[in-house]
Amino acid sequence: MDGQAPSLDLEMALWRRQLVRVAGVDEAGIGSLCGPVVAAAVVLAPFEPAIPGVRDSKTLSPAQRVALDREIRARAVAVGVGAASVAEIERLNVRRASHLAMRRALARVGPYDHALIDGLPIGAQDLGPCTTVIDGDACCYSIACASIVAKVLRDRLLARLARRYPAYGWDHNAGYGTPEHLTALVRYGPTPYHRQCFRPVRTALARWAAVGGAAR
Repeated sequence: MDGQAPSLDLEMALWRRQLVRVAGVDEAGIGSLCGPVVAAAVVLAPFEPAIPGVRDSKTLSPAQRVALDREIRARAVAVGVGAASVAEIERLNVRRASHLAMRRALARVGPYDHALIDGLPIGAQDLGPCTTVIDGDACCYSIACASIVAKVLRDRLLARLARRYPAYGWDHNAGYGTPEHLTALVRYGPTPYHRQCFRPVRTALARWAAVGGAAR
């Protein structure tokens, strides 16, 4: 496993202030070209040691993420997940949709004292009592836990969708803009799960239409 282990410093500071239910929150899929944004909120038991190997989910292999997801869920006080659909991404924009998914995830962990949110503070005031942490999935332990849970859940969803739409490679590219995915978009056009507000999708679809599109 690559990458430095994230710290429990922020959680410890809150626990010492008697803020017992601290939720780490992160999302997965914000840069993907298709599918929902998925968020997770993880409430840890106060003052328990970290699970060895927890890192930013992007630095872990799929097998490592699955094993850690299982252990995080077993040891956490509460885990909540939420999503924002493609229609909501199109209507709100992806950043606001990610905050909607985070609110839904937090609603599923029950009452909480404070949330540690990955990302910039823009829009985070809607998420209740919280602290935003830039690159939180790399430096804050509870956010790293949430990043793993969200990533595993979203990858499983995209793998299921890949069985219906195998040409796009979603089972191994998770919907991101790989050459394989973009080539398939030009050849076969969009699915109902593509985010047509995203520029790479629009560009590929313009090429698809130019060579005959749905008439082929």
